[in-house]
Amino acid sequence: MVQHVYERAGRARGVDRVMVATEDERIREAVEGFGGEVAMTSPAHRSGSDRLAEAARTRCAGGDIVVGVQGDEPLIAPAAVEAAIAAFALGQAVQASTVCTPLRSVEDMLSPHVVKVVVDAGGRALYFSRSPIPHVRGGDQAGAAAESVRRGLARRHLGLYAWRVPALLRFAALPPSPLEEAEGLEQLRALEHGMEMQVVMFDGEPGVAVDTPEDLERVRGLVEQARVSGE
Repeated sequence: MVQHVYERAGRARGVDRVMVATEDERIREAVEGFGGEVAMTSPAHRSGSDRLAEAARTRCAGGDIVVGVQGDEPLIAPAAVEAAIAAFALGQAVQASTVCTPLRSVEDMLSPHVVKVVVDAGGRALYFSRSPIPHVRGGDQAGAAAESVRRGLARRHLGLYAWRVPALLRFAALPPSPLEEAEGLEQLRALEHGMEMQVVMFDGEPGVAVDTPEDLERVRGLVEQARVSGE
């Protein structure tokens, strides 16, 4: 699975270097086995971005942009990585970015495993949640979720983040925040401490994160299907 993530990230335009940051020797051995680069990190990190910061501190320059892609996203679209990087073309004011897709399924809108995001008029994140946001008044939760999807207000967050290195190091130096701990979403630490995050709309397939055994079986089937079709 890690190899699929590694190879897909490397296919994104604008990516000069790919490495796996991990504390696990088994992952190190697997990555080195297929010729990948590994950065060994502390086992104490609370989030992937904290782990990324440790790797970036010693291996990246201050002017670099780094992208953190979760290792459980074997079908991550290279174009999604490109979208996160493209946000920095808006100027130096952009210190961090992430990606969302239109959320078209009421079932996904109601699922706590699917993270939702709402943004301001400039595309900056206002809030991320496992709950169905925004809530459209006038009905029960399912009806509100359906109306949000119908109006095109529902956005699914993809769990990848791009950072200017100084902003990433600032994030990692911040204490965990109450909202981060409540929702189990690391990006809320940045928002709660006043850091802005640009959210880029990506209209491609969101991929499948492997959170359950059922997800793993689904991904295996999709990977095999792609192999047979030559994609």
